[in-house]
Amino acid sequence: MHSTEEKLKAFEQLLDIMDELREKCPWDREQTLDSLRNLTIEETYELADAIMNHDMEEIRKELGDLLLHIVFYSKIGSENGNFDIADVINSINKKLIFRHPHVFGDRKVKDSGEVVENWEEIKMKEGNRGVLSGVPVSLPAMIKSHRIQDKVRAVGFDWVNREEVWDKVIEEIDEVKHEVINGNDRNKMEEEVGDLLFSIVNAARLYDIEPETALEKTNRKFLKRFRYLEEKAGQSGRSLKEMSLDEMELLWQEAKSI
Repeated sequence: MHSTEEKLKAFEQLLDIMDELREKCPWDREQTLDSLRNLTIEETYELADAIMNHDMEEIRKELGDLLLHIVFYSKIGSENGNFDIADVINSINKKLIFRHPHVFGDRKVKDSGEVVENWEEIKMKEGNRGVLSGVPVSLPAMIKSHRIQDKVRAVGFDWVNREEVWDKVIEEIDEVKHEVINGNDRNKMEEEVGDLLFSIVNAARLYDIEPETALEKTNRKFLKRFRYLEEKAGQSGRSLKEMSLDEMELLWQEAKSI
């Protein structure tokens, strides 16, 4: 691993490269905070993919791409007289110290759960309007629901016994079935499905399962097995549309055994 001096030198070189790109490269010169936004989102998802794959080499590369964006935004901010990279770093340094009084102060905590509770208390002191005010509007729905539940848990709004959540899940399933079978109100059906999904996310959280990660693993598993079906169908000179459901089920069971 590199020394602190080597790390600082590498970061200094990145800042110098950014200055030169902004001055001499037509594309880099044209970029704005708004034009970089979608690219940053894309880079974030690419990093997330690398993490899911546990690909250390790709994680390293994608972290570099994301760091470049942070430096890029900071460069634009400095040109506009709003902030520079030092302001960005000083801001997070200050926040980390303030939010970790059990590390940088004399506050005592017994476990990570108490740390999270302290964070929410500290955030309120920082001027947040409410417990849920810091949840980004643009978060994907499943991640957002998990974040919402985590935040309200930190102030004590949670199940006393986590096993009780399964009664809620079953209740929501029954309500979805009732609306689908007996109702014809599309909005009501959607509402009940949303309630069911929220309760499942809640159950996953209570058992320390990250629902977004769990669902993505299932997505990947399904994609792998379905591609197997397509390959086998192609090898027989047929398309899946030409196969019966029973034939596809046999291939599906084969895929599951691989």
